[in-house]
Amino acid sequence: MSKIPTRLTPSEFEKYVDPYLSKAKRGYICSIPLYKIFNYILYFLYTGCQWKMIPVDRNRDNPDKPEISYQSVYHHFRKWCNDDSLKKLWNGSTESIRSLPNLSELNLDGTHTPAKKGGKSAQYQGRKKTKTTNILPLPDKNGYPLASTEIIAGNHNDAYELEKNLRDLFKDMKQRNLPISGSYFNADSAFDTRGARKVCFNNGVIPNIAENRRGRKKPKR
Repeated sequence: MSKIPTRLTPSEFEKYVDPYLSKAKRGYICSIPLYKIFNYILYFLYTGCQWKMIPVDRNRDNPDKPEISYQSVYHHFRKWCNDDSLKKLWNGSTESIRSLPNLSELNLDGTHTPAKKGGKSAQYQGRKKTKTTNILPLPDKNGYPLASTEIIAGNHNDAYELEKNLRDLFKDMKQRNLPISGSYFNADSAFDTRGARKVCFNNGVIPNIAENRRGRKKPKR
């Protein structure tokens, strides 16, 4: 499996991305090809820079100005988020590589992102000593993410609504025809709950979760 792309050629964009993105049928029409807009978005997601710091190319007719404003790039990103274009792209991309992931193991862990200026579900996290948001990605044995939870407020621990989150993750993978039955589910002791193990058993997944002796009254199943 190749590395995660950070820049697409016009032919790659047309083949893998364009079929899933919505286009304007009236009103504002983008002045540059959509593959360039998408590459600017990839740069933003890969580097984590501010929108205004995206290195937009110069306008050919007027080199003193950018070919498009960073606000327009953000507009397309928000539009594709809100109309589920990016979700359709995600589902379509995983469907096209269904035979490549190594599903013998699934690895779950939380990842906190500082959000000092606030944002969706940004709450104070004691260990980080700042406001954070959290997600629980679920990659395969090779580390390629195949599913992820929605954003979780940073003040919650990793086991917050874990049973529901696992059901949603496994359901999403099954809907995309990713075979998870018989996979080992690896997680640290923060995810050692009876509900999490039950969800694994119900979906044919083998829980390999480190035992949290402080959080249980009975031995694990």
